[in-house]
Amino acid sequence: MNILFVHQNFPGQYRELFSWLRAQGGHELVFLTQRRDVPKMEGARVVRYDSHHKPKEGTYALTQYWEECAGNGFGCAQAAEKLKKTGFTPDVILGHVGWGELTFLKQVWPDVPIIGYFEYYFLSEGGSVGFDPEFPAGPHAAYTMHARNAVNFANIQTVDLGHSPTQWQCDTFPENFREKIYVKHDGIRTDKLVPNPDARVALGRLGRAVTREDEIFTYMARNMEPTRGFHSFMRALPHILDARPNARALIIGGSETSYGKKSGAQGGYRAEMEREVGSRLDWDRVHFLGRVPYEDYQKIIQVSRCHIYLTVPFVLSWSLLESMSMGATIVASDVAPVREAITHGETGLLADFFKPEEIAKRVIDVLERPGTYAHLGPNARKHVMKTYDFNKVCLPEHLRQINALVPAKKRIKLP
Repeated sequence: MNILFVHQNFPGQYRELFSWLRAQGGHELVFLTQRRDVPKMEGARVVRYDSHHKPKEGTYALTQYWEECAGNGFGCAQAAEKLKKTGFTPDVILGHVGWGELTFLKQVWPDVPIIGYFEYYFLSEGGSVGFDPEFPAGPHAAYTMHARNAVNFANIQTVDLGHSPTQWQCDTFPENFREKIYVKHDGIRTDKLVPNPDARVALGRLGRAVTREDEIFTYMARNMEPTRGFHSFMRALPHILDARPNARALIIGGSETSYGKKSGAQGGYRAEMEREVGSRLDWDRVHFLGRVPYEDYQKIIQVSRCHIYLTVPFVLSWSLLESMSMGATIVASDVAPVREAITHGETGLLADFFKPEEIAKRVIDVLERPGTYAHLGPNARKHVMKTYDFNKVCLPEHLRQINALVPAKKRIKLP
């Protein structure tokens, strides 16, 4: 089968599916992306495209996002036209809706089915915007959020089928969208993301490696930002360290902003929170590790006695499910998308996003009495294996959805 993947940040949510198809062989795979640093690889072509247009500074706020996405879509379509001239015609197209890249692909290949990844419908209430009173929504948030959904509205007409990774994310979309969207996670490699009691993480400041015998707790986000509860974590941190004098915090993530309003301070939200709580911290036991290689991230979670995952109601992070797969004991924010994955007291512990003392209390109890919570990690892993495992649960469903859109002779053999 000829398959075209489209995602501005290769491979995005298609990491596992794309890798599996490459390993099978027999398919012509092409990936369109804006990413510049993609290595050459056997069994696939990665084709980079440029956005055709970027909105200028001061562009009208209600049309700015559409203008940017339309530029992405037209740039992607132009790259698709070049592919078409080389003789490549996909049997199916899989791509992310959010950046507008799919918008004009039916103009290139009118008869090729498209499955669009519908990650999030921009909500002015019930989602990330306006959830935290510390970061209130602007007076025109309802208008700007609805205007951003122009991309979703255009693409629900473009695609033949939609896909959302969780039920909560699907339910953010209007009811008439949901009739066209199937729900299945991208998939977690539970065969690779496993507990490892022998894991070791070298910490230069200590001059030795830490292991499961050390009192390690962890926090991870792509970037240190309020959307992922970094401010709540930092406000909980002094309480945890005061109560547990041997505990160490290992913190993974960058200092930029992926979601929500950017910090106006030099050094971002990390610098803001360091100024707020820094005088109350024992900095010898706080380790900001930055962004780390994937293998190192796994080891850090594997040595953790308690992993903290915080988020506002928003897209569920892969890192939560990956940590569960590795058998981590997790304290997470009690919000709807997290409750879809974690049941309090069974597969993890939930705490009020707005109460750092409550978050700290949960973590302190886990650090102090790990035996009491020893069932949570194994239960979390079992749940992820049952619900989110890539090979046995998610892949077969994705292949069934793809096969339903193509002729029988083109269909991919189910594993």
